[in-house]
Amino acid sequence: MKAIQQIPRNALVWIIISVFALVLPHVPRLPLWVLLVFGLAAVWRILVFRGRWSFPGRWVKLAMILSACGGIVLSYGTLVGLEPTVALLLTAFALKLIELCQRKDAYVLLFLGYFICITEFLFSQDLLITLYSLFTVLLVTTALVALHQPGEHQFNRSSVRVAGVMLLQAMPLMVVLFFLFPRFGPLWTVPVKSQAGKTGMSDFMRPGDVARLGMSADVAFRVNFAGDIPPKSDLYWRGLVFSRFKDGTWTPLSYFDLPSGKQRPPAVETVGKPLSYSVIIEPTQQQWLYALPYARTTTQGIMQAPDFRLFRPAPLEMETIYRVSSWPDATLEPELPAWRRQVELGLPHEGNPRTRQLVTQMRQQFGSDQAFVDAVLARFNEEPYVYTLEPGTMAPADRIDQFLFDSYRGFCEHYASAFVYMMRLAGIPARVVAGYQGGEINPVNRTVIVHQFDAHAWAEVWLAGQGWTRIDPTAAVAPDRIEWGLEQALQEEGSFLSQTPLSPLRYRKIPLLNRLRLEYDALTYRWQSWVVGFDSEAQFDLLQGYLGKLDARKFAAVLLGSWALVLLPVAFTLMRRRKTRQLSPLDRHYLKLCARLEKLGVRRYPGESPVQFAARAGQRLPAVAQQLAEIASLYQELAYAPAAEAAHRTERQRAFEEAVSNCRPKRPRP
Repeated sequence: MKAIQQIPRNALVWIIISVFALVLPHVPRLPLWVLLVFGLAAVWRILVFRGRWSFPGRWVKLAMILSACGGIVLSYGTLVGLEPTVALLLTAFALKLIELCQRKDAYVLLFLGYFICITEFLFSQDLLITLYSLFTVLLVTTALVALHQPGEHQFNRSSVRVAGVMLLQAMPLMVVLFFLFPRFGPLWTVPVKSQAGKTGMSDFMRPGDVARLGMSADVAFRVNFAGDIPPKSDLYWRGLVFSRFKDGTWTPLSYFDLPSGKQRPPAVETVGKPLSYSVIIEPTQQQWLYALPYARTTTQGIMQAPDFRLFRPAPLEMETIYRVSSWPDATLEPELPAWRRQVELGLPHEGNPRTRQLVTQMRQQFGSDQAFVDAVLARFNEEPYVYTLEPGTMAPADRIDQFLFDSYRGFCEHYASAFVYMMRLAGIPARVVAGYQGGEINPVNRTVIVHQFDAHAWAEVWLAGQGWTRIDPTAAVAPDRIEWGLEQALQEEGSFLSQTPLSPLRYRKIPLLNRLRLEYDALTYRWQSWVVGFDSEAQFDLLQGYLGKLDARKFAAVLLGSWALVLLPVAFTLMRRRKTRQLSPLDRHYLKLCARLEKLGVRRYPGESPVQFAARAGQRLPAVAQQLAEIASLYQELAYAPAAEAAHRTERQRAFEEAVSNCRPKRPRP
């Protein structure tokens, strides 16, 4: 192999560092054997460099490829999907390191590294992930720079400085492209996250489901109000509506459960000024969104269901921003259709006999619907019911009986489920609503942070003249939960975030740590709203605000002009004449002689010594052969021989210059 094709040691070290830095953020979602492949590849390549092992042969490579594909299928069950595709790409990336032999192999590996760096954004666009991705880009660029430094055989950090300067030079162009380059739709379809776990509310509710979310401190979504923030007791973030109850499980109506022509929500009359706000929701792999009632949105791609909830046809794979206007006092369905009444009264014909008997007795005593609702809430308030994250286990059969008459312990879903069950037994249309209640107000930027532990379930009851009315039976048992949040409601029990001891929320009483947490959350919100949420609509509004009415000609002029403003200074910097080392008088006179000879057709070869060049030139120009030999001898003496006395050297220097000046060769005759 030629020396110019070899990979220097410095470049190899930076390549290996880059490989492990690129795979690090993917570690939580990769099988263990893929990480072992990366370790094996690095060890193999180092041993090859030291001469202890050899590069793999053709059949060994084939066996590795087939084993990798088989391992992906066994680990994920398929090769189709985002996670198995990325895992296969990372495995191929590791195997390419083993056969890293020539510079062209290194180019393929490093360019693939840039692509792998981008794949992390398919899973998260968090601020920390972005900063880490910039760091990996710096490492890959450093390896690429080191690859073009063939003389560097010792590991050094000089390549990092060159790569850093290159990235800094690219930053202005990146900013211009971010703000001005047109935002087209995707040119290809990314496979869905087939293996990603779904977070947040599920599309069904059983006892214990909401309590499970109550143990998580993860952020569900963030809200920024255009005006004043409503009181926490009014922040009911409506998500799912459960209308069917079967085998102890509440489920929503599907599209095919709706009668023909009833797939759209009924008209709602709104009065007064709405609450305007924007929501940034974390990826949930689910379709439903959260908003205060009654909600309308102007964000494209978001629809409204017949039960007035918001949803998207596609699951939420990335952080999503949508803008909402809500009228909390709007009357929903003042006239209840017959089909809706039948659905919202549906119950199994048998089960929970003690609850059925209790409802029969209470219904005889409290005839009106409102009086019956108040009586049930009074029972929850006066009886020794306990609001807890740890209600204990219940037998599958007659769970509502066990909760109401035996355990007296439950979370919000227990109270909402029992309340709606009793309402339907009494002939009052009712349904369970799941979502979030409350939220933490960040004083840094006045946003509302809704965590997973704010998950909540309540009831909606249809009352004549009022339409669908929110009733929260949890407020009758634990009013602190609604007014102050879950932490205050569970203060005596001590179960708040008991399973997440490292959560920063557990240390909110330490002012410094709490301030840092809130500052970072405010920074995260700015990143999500200003950068991640900078879509084509936001770009158009920004340009229209600065440039007025836009047309194709004006937009093209602004785009090209901004590029010129950025690229011209960089081009000027690169093309300007750099300072060169000043030549000594000895070298300057010798180069003059070389230039004279080159005009006569005698050119000095690279690496040719003065004596060799003088001998070759003397053969072509016999008339000055003796002069050229003397000049070469003087030059070699002055340039390479040990320094003589100053006076003697000055004399020899003067003689050399005179000899060069007197040497005026002429072109020889043919």
